[in-house]
Amino acid sequence: MTRENAVVATYHTHTDAEAAVRELQQAGYDMRKLSIIGKDYHTDEHVTGYYTTGDRMQYWGKLGAFWGGIWGLLFGSAFFLIPGLGPMLAAGPIVTWIVGALEGAVVTGGLTAIGAGLYSIGIPKDSILKYETALKTDQFLLIAHGSPAEASKAQAILRTTPVADLGVHGDAPRAVTGKG
Repeated sequence: MTRENAVVATYHTHTDAEAAVRELQQAGYDMRKLSIIGKDYHTDEHVTGYYTTGDRMQYWGKLGAFWGGIWGLLFGSAFFLIPGLGPMLAAGPIVTWIVGALEGAVVTGGLTAIGAGLYSIGIPKDSILKYETALKTDQFLLIAHGSPAEASKAQAILRTTPVADLGVHGDAPRAVTGKG
């Protein structure tokens, strides 16, 4: 298991999550160390599609503009159909973590593939269950990972955004008051 310092921010809406990504980008945070995951919203009323062009996946559907913008900023993207969670879209290093968990057959202990990916970087199971519940209720997870200093920087920036919940994992200093 590779332990990382990680800050996991939960957002109620995709606009709040996107604003947080933009705040981190403007502050100079390394975009290769950001991941986002959320539900794929589609109904019979909206056409949904995915395709790749080069190394970027394209998407259209109800949240097409949101996911298209995120995929322009973050590296790596995927669509997963996760039993118990439903259709999920992901961007950033979390894609590698999920695929690694699936390939290594480490999906155990009642965790989904997403949970196993988070567990592989040292996020404890009790926190993972909270994050999976957030995903089930149509929220978005934004994950910033790296050194203790990088995680601390991300935490400080994310505390200024409309975050619903902020979890800090690893050796990064934790906030004493407020969200996080």
